[in-house]
Amino acid sequence: MAVDPEIGFTADVIRDPGRFVGRTELLRDCIAALNSATGLISVYGKRGVGKSSLLRQIQQMALGEYTLAKRAGLTSEIPARPRKYLTVYYACDSLIRDGKELISRLVNDQDAEDGLLRLVPNDGKDIVEFTRSKEVSGGADLKVLNWGAKGIESSKYAKTVPGDVVQTFRNFVSAVVDHQVHRRMRRDSLLIILDEFDVIQDKQGLGSLIKSLTTPEVKFAVCGVGGDLADLIADHASVERLIEQGVLAVKPMSLAESEGIIYRATELFRGAVRFAPGIASKIAGMAQGYPYFVQLIGKQCVNEMNARGTDVIDDEIFDAIVQGLKTGKAFPTLETAYQRAIGGSDGRQLLLHLLAEQSSEASFTDEIGRVVLKNSRTVAEELGVQFVDQVMPRLVEAKYGPVLERVEQGVYEFVNPVLRQYIRLRGMN
Repeated sequence: MAVDPEIGFTADVIRDPGRFVGRTELLRDCIAALNSATGLISVYGKRGVGKSSLLRQIQQMALGEYTLAKRAGLTSEIPARPRKYLTVYYACDSLIRDGKELISRLVNDQDAEDGLLRLVPNDGKDIVEFTRSKEVSGGADLKVLNWGAKGIESSKYAKTVPGDVVQTFRNFVSAVVDHQVHRRMRRDSLLIILDEFDVIQDKQGLGSLIKSLTTPEVKFAVCGVGGDLADLIADHASVERLIEQGVLAVKPMSLAESEGIIYRATELFRGAVRFAPGIASKIAGMAQGYPYFVQLIGKQCVNEMNARGTDVIDDEIFDAIVQGLKTGKAFPTLETAYQRAIGGSDGRQLLLHLLAEQSSEASFTDEIGRVVLKNSRTVAEELGVQFVDQVMPRLVEAKYGPVLERVEQGVYEFVNPVLRQYIRLRGMN
């Protein structure tokens, strides 16, 4: 019977702490950040390094679930009474143009598990029209009366402010803290988690709003692609004092951690899938520290194992995956991005491979992944690419990916490091 590869491997965000592997030092920092009374949690790094999966583990710990931390040997780092939160989790998208649109999304998000509206008390979701009882003169102005006093039939008041989404958001947050965090659930704080924060087109002012709302009862966590906080928040100076304990730079995994993903998958398969000695190391070497790529390779190995009717992933199966990668048959999503970028041009394909194979910095800095066009230009021309400047533009145009983004004159960065590694491994036609 075929084995479902999703039992052990997934290309999706990892929410289950039982599937999460490694990142011990980051988990230690997460514990400290969550148990700090105030402060912003900022998670950033390259694509494919597992930021969103880490963010989901932060959410689990915020809710009081520290099983992952204990399994990682961090029991002594957990306070005797850890701070507990109610959480809101929202993944941004590129259609959000600015801060107001983000806030509008938050105050209207009806997700039953992660949305803000699920926490807002009922008297805050609708504009409630005040009514007068018979004891109150018809000419009395209810605005000057004490709510709940004799003669007021409804003590409800509208927290939705027509035409002012920012104030509505403030009112909703205040209501959640008062009614749910303190009175009903007896938690310490509300944690608002904003994933994919970098895709918002205009983030001006969001830093100031986060700063103004951050208190011991309200904490924010933002996550996105970037090299530092400035890449995530336009007015980052507003919140720099809030992140002394909350800066979480997610780097590519070590080879040992990447192998750990394979070992954990083996446990999850409960004996239905076995990896021959050395295969985990080979997969980790291919993935070069990107857990997303480890997961993709692992899934393909299981699919190939199923096709061969065995339960062991050995060198023969691994070599078949490598061959499929080199011919563009193993990973359809990455292959589609690759083909869209080269656009059927042999010259562009050659240039892209030369750029992908340029050496990178060994440490995790802003310079990682950056390539210099002039370093590949001479070789490209010697190999027959006569007009480098004519084939280059497609690689940076948004409608074709983009594969590269321009950092400065002649210097570019691969938008997706996993795709760069795929290009390195893939053969030329």
